[in-house]
Amino acid sequence: MIRVAFIDDHPAVRLGLESALRSEPGLVPVGAAEQPEDLPPLLYRTRPDVVLVDYHLPRRDGLSVCRQIKSDIPAPAVLLYSAYADASLVVPAIIAGADGIVPKSVPSRQLFEAIRTVAKGGTALPPISPDLLQLASRCLEPEDLPVLGMLVNHIARRDIADTLGISPDDLAGRIAAMLDRLKAPVGIAHQPAPEAP
Repeated sequence: MIRVAFIDDHPAVRLGLESALRSEPGLVPVGAAEQPEDLPPLLYRTRPDVVLVDYHLPRRDGLSVCRQIKSDIPAPAVLLYSAYADASLVVPAIIAGADGIVPKSVPSRQLFEAIRTVAKGGTALPPISPDLLQLASRCLEPEDLPVLGMLVNHIARRDIADTLGISPDDLAGRIAAMLDRLKAPVGIAHQPAPEAP
């Protein structure tokens, strides 16, 4: 059984997710949070395998919530769940530690497949195009680029900190700053995704 928790500020979405998850063999909804501050006690109480995180939450975005969840040990898998999930979210999602991105518009079977994939340690992130990586690089500081390269190549954060000779807390601060740069008005999260050739 895969235990799934989720956070979304819309009651109808929470009810719909719970109903859909209950209908799928092997998936068990263990709880839902409406606000980011409701999430830590829910995670502590239920210990889910996967957490679905709405990207657009009141007062906080899903990327910062994802970073918070992934700082737990052991951390559950995190799927960012957004009505606006597109290629522009891939790099910020990787930096935040997300295991996948799922558009809210996908059919239930694709959502269930993504949950099963990340629960087994896989990824439900789309590939990163060179154009998108270049756009992200232009939004970051030069000292961020080695961190970005290691994160994109799925190097463990502990290993990144060791490689750079910094503490895990310093790395966490750098990652938070990188996400802030990418979310700035000129950042990648506000740019249209590059069009396919």
